[in-house]
Amino acid sequence: MEPGKEGRRRRMKTQDRPLDQDDLAMADLAEIPDWTVIAGPDGDEAGPEVVRALVHRVMGQTSWQPWPLQAGEVIGADMVSWGFTTRRGTTMIVFDGLAFPDCPDSGWSAYEIGPDDIAAAESGLDEHWPDHLALATRHWGQPDYVGDESSPTFADEWEPGAGTGRRHLAVWLRPGAQIHLYSTKPSKDPLTTSVGVNYAVYID
Repeated sequence: MEPGKEGRRRRMKTQDRPLDQDDLAMADLAEIPDWTVIAGPDGDEAGPEVVRALVHRVMGQTSWQPWPLQAGEVIGADMVSWGFTTRRGTTMIVFDGLAFPDCPDSGWSAYEIGPDDIAAAESGLDEHWPDHLALATRHWGQPDYVGDESSPTFADEWEPGAGTGRRHLAVWLRPGAQIHLYSTKPSKDPLTTSVGVNYAVYID
């Protein structure tokens, strides 16, 4: 090895910001008590009709405003989702069976992770997970399930495969949906290059 090359190895980078964006997004999600009215067909269809039906359902049940089409813009034949802006300013991405917020400047995350950074990434997730869980609990109440990979049965504890690829998982049941708060499991092979705490609504 070239002298000094090992010492110049690029180190994992982190972002640690207040949970303000997540606070607003979780409040937005908490306002929807029943997701069955937003759920779409369980199929592989795509295109303008699918997107317009999705937008119609979301607008009929929430105050979220769809992203406007720009002049000359059309809905592509392969499109299956659309973006919305909530009254709190949150960007929500919605599919027929999934909804999640875009909050890039909220909370802790690690990126440019190398093979020797796995332990540091795990430590960072363990340190910051409780704050995310406490915030989610404040908005959504006590979770129906909380677990982490310290349990040998974690991967299948909630339901088969629910913990796969995750280090932590909490689940809230809602009519027509499950809300999952989770952290990505750092892995050396295949290498996980970024991790953080995320959440999504899995719509039935």
